[in-house]
Amino acid sequence: MHGLDPRLLATLEAVVRHGSFSAAARELGYSAPAVSQQIAELERRTGLRVLERRPVRATPAGEVLLDAEQSVRNALATASVELDAMRAGTAGRIRLGAFASAATSIVPQALAQLHTAYPHVQVSLCQLEPEAGYNRLKRGDMDLALSYDYDFIPDPPPRMLRRTLIARDPVVAVVPDHHRLADREVIDLASLAAETWIAAPEAALRLELLSQMAQTPGFQARLQYEGDDFNTVLGFVAAGLCVAVMPRLALGRGTTRVVARPLAGPQLTRFIYAVRIDTRHAPRAVLDLEQMLAAQALSALS
Repeated sequence: MHGLDPRLLATLEAVVRHGSFSAAARELGYSAPAVSQQIAELERRTGLRVLERRPVRATPAGEVLLDAEQSVRNALATASVELDAMRAGTAGRIRLGAFASAATSIVPQALAQLHTAYPHVQVSLCQLEPEAGYNRLKRGDMDLALSYDYDFIPDPPPRMLRRTLIARDPVVAVVPDHHRLADREVIDLASLAAETWIAAPEAALRLELLSQMAQTPGFQARLQYEGDDFNTVLGFVAAGLCVAVMPRLALGRGTTRVVARPLAGPQLTRFIYAVRIDTRHAPRAVLDLEQMLAAQALSALS
């Protein structure tokens, strides 16, 4: 077998990830025929079929090559971070990823602090959920990401990533301000089981999990909303259509027509983390931004 070209492996990875030759070509800046030729060349060099065409997916041989491509990409991403840190101690740019409620609450002030401390550092922000952030970090497309998990559904990051806890965000019950339980100091989940609910399943708050935690059957999402935008959830609650639970950070400031109350039991917590590639060295600006994000999270939750 002739030596494998990392560029051919990268083309294979893009085709499998998109499930499409044309979409991979757009991302890579090639023509679709050029992508097809590269896959054919990879199959010629290996002597094995690496892709099924209908639908597009990796064969067992292709999976072996995808593992190799990921290892190469991981090694290059790690080396790039360490070399940047060793060169100057600061980063010329920081690519930050953050989930929605963090992007609207703790990120803006942290970036304002960073700009004051490092006026020449360029920052780009991408709003995404934890799994997408982990993937971008592993591919070397991101320098720092904010992620989360919940105490009742822990979700450790992939190997090669370092995760630092920056905040504990309590989950609260949210009801309309005229709700029968709005004047309570705390709200028992079981007392809301029969209510009309709206959930944010893409943010990992699923009603079947609440049912298990409350040890009360009957939680049912009668409002079908699929997403992670807690502002949408708040809008439905404020209109008196439903109740919900959400992390306190997602409430934002100045929320009106809703009441948020601690849970009587069990206590649920969302853990917020700063995540980066696990290296011996890291750019000073990235490390300082981690600290700034942690300080802003503490301020927002105090």
